[in-house]
Amino acid sequence: MIIIYILFWLSAFFLIYPYIIFPVLLILLTKHFASNKHLKEIENKWPFVTFIISAYNEEQVISQKIQNTIELDYPKDKLEIIVISDASNDNTDDIVQDWAVKNENILLVRQNQRKGKSAGLNLGIRNAKGEVVIFSDANAFYKNDAVYELVKYFANPDIGYVIGAALYNEETGNESTESEGLYWEFEIFIKKIESRFYSVVGGDGAIYAIRRKLFWNLEDDDINDFVNPLQIVAKGYKGLFNPQAICYEDAAGDFQKEFHRKRRIVNRSWRAVKRYIGWFDVKSQFKYLFELFSHKVIRWFSMFFFVVMYLANLFILVVAPNLFYLLSFLLQSLLIVLALTGYYLNLQQKNIPRLAYLPYYYFLVNIAALLGIIDESKGVKYTVWEHVRESSAGKIK
Repeated sequence: MIIIYILFWLSAFFLIYPYIIFPVLLILLTKHFASNKHLKEIENKWPFVTFIISAYNEEQVISQKIQNTIELDYPKDKLEIIVISDASNDNTDDIVQDWAVKNENILLVRQNQRKGKSAGLNLGIRNAKGEVVIFSDANAFYKNDAVYELVKYFANPDIGYVIGAALYNEETGNESTESEGLYWEFEIFIKKIESRFYSVVGGDGAIYAIRRKLFWNLEDDDINDFVNPLQIVAKGYKGLFNPQAICYEDAAGDFQKEFHRKRRIVNRSWRAVKRYIGWFDVKSQFKYLFELFSHKVIRWFSMFFFVVMYLANLFILVVAPNLFYLLSFLLQSLLIVLALTGYYLNLQQKNIPRLAYLPYYYFLVNIAALLGIIDESKGVKYTVWEHVRESSAGKIK
């Protein structure tokens, strides 16, 4: 019987740890052990920057994206734009070529066979001239000073990559985007603290920059904005989150698209952890590994912990019932009912009240994460991507 109690409390601990215990612990540690208190900024000698845009069938937004990029407040003679087309079969390539005719700093790099974003980045980097490389998506529109904000902290030799804040357009909001937005606000909060403490975990495919020399060739099934930062930190550098480097993009738009996106991301991220964890030295990089497992890995197993806790709770009630475990079981059951209500209303394409769509979103993304890990254990790999967002091109705030 004691084992059941242990399972219940361990599962409860790991469920709340990434969302409550870890942030509090990180705040306390940052007060005494912060690594990034005094950062230098570039003042005049700005580096040459290669701006890489990944694109697959982006004819609706690619022209606006290029326009947005060339209008960014950064020296024009120090910014080149490379658009990587992953075998696009619409008018994306023609549009980019038209821009390239008018501007010699724009280059189209095409993969004739569709191989995915990571393979495209390998190709793009080989054509890059910049000391710093910025990675972006075709539907991510930058604020005017975003390049300066991404680049300025490379004055610190130990900073290997800098990520910005990809915010969601409010105009496209619904229950799914509001849920995703609330989750993303929490993510930004965590990234800020991680960045002060030691190193932000992961990148953001919409807006992040690296030193070009710190790019290692990616496997086709690597998730580039997670793997590349892993590699950089493993080599002794750190990552920084700068919330002043801002871009805007649309959220997935509906729960089903977010489910598939999350399943694909965790599948590739879990594989990355297994593939690259051997690059790290535990003693010298303990801080980062603490952040990595606390922020990401434990959270990916949340649904496993929830199921174990729920079943252990039920067993305790049957064998040795008491008020605490009864209330705990009822609360968990209520969350399940609310999530199922959200699922049903979503299937019926009806409005979902917040009381239901927040639990629904929580279960949705955590079930997707667990399925992504199960997929990985079966050898399922994702290398190419499909659009999950509707376009609201050009909406810069």
